[in-house]
Amino acid sequence: MTSDTKALIEMAIRHVFEEVPALKPLKLVLGLELRGRGDIQIYRVELPSLQITKDDAPDAKIRLNIPRSHFNELARDGKIRNWREAFKHGVVKASGSEDIMKLIVNVVNRQQARARTRKVRL
Repeated sequence: MTSDTKALIEMAIRHVFEEVPALKPLKLVLGLELRGRGDIQIYRVELPSLQITKDDAPDAKIRLNIPRSHFNELARDGKIRNWREAFKHGVVKASGSEDIMKLIVNVVNRQQARARTRKVRL
């Protein structure tokens, strides 16, 4: 695994944790599939410890499937709203435990609602 890819994965997760700190304590194993030109790279990401290995994740509760080019953009500059748009338009696909996915969506929605309320009050 190139350290560049590992650094991008860490950067993406840290950006999400900064915007939605309630997700930090979530214990979860993700399977991350990055699709490139005729190549698929598979990573195992363990949260909250951020252990990233280039390995299939048979114990993954959620699998994310992302084109490599989109992942690079989202990891560097993506905010939660960018990730949501990518999911909405089918660029990023998630599969796995419906309960965990619903939990994550609920936590993100509540965080965004709190952020909007803070802006209005200021």
